[in-house]
Amino acid sequence: MAEEIYEMTSAGIAALQEELEDRKFVQRSEIAERIKVALSFGDLSENSEYDDAKQEQGENEARILEIENILKKARVIEVSEISKTKVTLGSEVELEDVETGDRETYILVSAKEEDILSGKISVDSPVGKAIMQKKKNQVVEVNTPSGFLKYKIINISRP
Repeated sequence: MAEEIYEMTSAGIAALQEELEDRKFVQRSEIAERIKVALSFGDLSENSEYDDAKQEQGENEARILEIENILKKARVIEVSEISKTKVTLGSEVELEDVETGDRETYILVSAKEEDILSGKISVDSPVGKAIMQKKKNQVVEVNTPSGFLKYKIINISRP
């Protein structure tokens, strides 16, 4: 079975590396300190501070392993690989809501780097799936939980 490769933007990889550093060298020691303080309270049978800190430690270690696994399997999408004529992973796309005329700009990224608040949408999201491989001025229909929306692709560029 072929090993899964995660195609990602260089910014996405950099963000994961930064998160990994923070989790390993900042959060680990902060959590260890909270465990140490909680242990000083004595009886662990009713020590919610200890239980909470141990839970957080487990979650942090799981995320560290997940990030390390992603980074091992990551392949950077080079800027030269990003098309300026059709929507691909890494494209910056300006969309216009056909009904309202509202415009939004998104960068298409892998699911591992999606961050809607930063304007990064996954190629696996409903909008991402609808616009992939489409060209400027094409109109796409997106099935959302609130119904169908139509978007016109106004511009495609490299971020």
